Amino acid sequence: MINAPVAAELEKRPPHSAPLFLGSEIYRSSSYGQWHPLRVPRVSTVMDLSRAMGWLPDAQYRTSPRAKPKALHVWHTPEYIAALEQAERDQNVTEVMRTRHGLGTVSNPVYAEMFRRPCTGAGASLLAGELLAKGGVIYHPGGGTHHGMPDRANGFCYLNDPVLAMLSVRRAGARRIAYVDIDAHHADGVEAGFAGDPDTLLISVHEERRWPFTGTLDQDGGGNCLNLPVPKGFNDTEMAFIRDALILPALAAFRPDALVLQCGADAVTEDPLSRLTLSNNAHWQMLSGLMALNAPRLLVLGGGGYNPWSVGRLWTGVWATLNGVEIPERVTPEAETVLRALTWDKARAGKTPPAHWFTTLRDHSRPGALRPEIKTRVEHLLHRPAARGQIPR
Repeated sequence: MINAPVAAELEKRPPHSAPLFLGSEIYRSSSYGQWHPLRVPRVSTVMDLSRAMGWLPDAQYRTSPRAKPKALHVWHTPEYIAALEQAERDQNVTEVMRTRHGLGTVSNPVYAEMFRRPCTGAGASLLAGELLAKGGVIYHPGGGTHHGMPDRANGFCYLNDPVLAMLSVRRAGARRIAYVDIDAHHADGVEAGFAGDPDTLLISVHEERRWPFTGTLDQDGGGNCLNLPVPKGFNDTEMAFIRDALILPALAAFRPDALVLQCGADAVTEDPLSRLTLSNNAHWQMLSGLMALNAPRLLVLGGGGYNPWSVGRLWTGVWATLNGVEIPERVTPEAETVLRALTWDKARAGKTPPAHWFTTLRDHSRPGALRPEIKTRVEHLLHRPAARGQIPR
């Protein structure tokens, strides 16, 4: 049975005080293709699980608009946007479009909604900036496409909705913006958009020697970037140390008017595209720490995540955390039905998914040793002006 008391309590909240969930049915009906890591359902699973748990009343849900091409020109070039539109319309690309704009590649293939789907993610991020003009909390799990470049698709990302969101929230009155990215991959596109901006603090924790092979420890983006590459086997203990020793103090010193968290789910053990070993508790505890800073505006985006169970469970727990809802030991029967309906061809080699993927949201914690290289790298970054809120102008 759906948790009726929790649902009733959420329904009673004044609309202006409740977090807002931006979603769309386009994520249910579109896919990057049969062989692509993004063939799995993600945002639709989070929508379904959140409703099945009784955590997503209609008053807290808003359907994402689709961004108009002209609105995207605030960062993306008109030539690229026109090429992306044409590629969807023709369901084909020329060699010039592939070479210049990165369209029609293995990573960024031609598929039926290749313009409309990223425009929906971009539309939600642009809307989020406007909705946060007077403060608040917004969750946009379809966002987080942090690799997109102004004139080309990159790393599964046709547009860069985090950059668009940050530009939008700044237009709406936020001057100092902090961006924290805990995806397994470096936020190269966001860094390209804001490197050297003295009113922006960029923090990225990502796997070392992992595509796109940027975000090295000494790459400071002109003074406002704290890049922390971490080794394979990165565990919950190490993430907690980084949160408490580096991220929270740097954010407190910076005192942002708006805080954006890219909460990519690909750093957990079960994800096929990283060698990190976090549990979803690490992500939820990071979010709780950021929430405790009480930034006037908070936007939480999705990002990577390529195991449908791990990403769906993690991002649903993000929504619970934003609402202050305690995550139960076992999901409702309705939520269990959602989880049992998922399929994934990566659960191969004759192995069946473990039972807890169907019955729980929370992973068991995955603590471990705090390795010396983690401590050394954090200490290195703590000597940067950006870590003390003193970004050069």
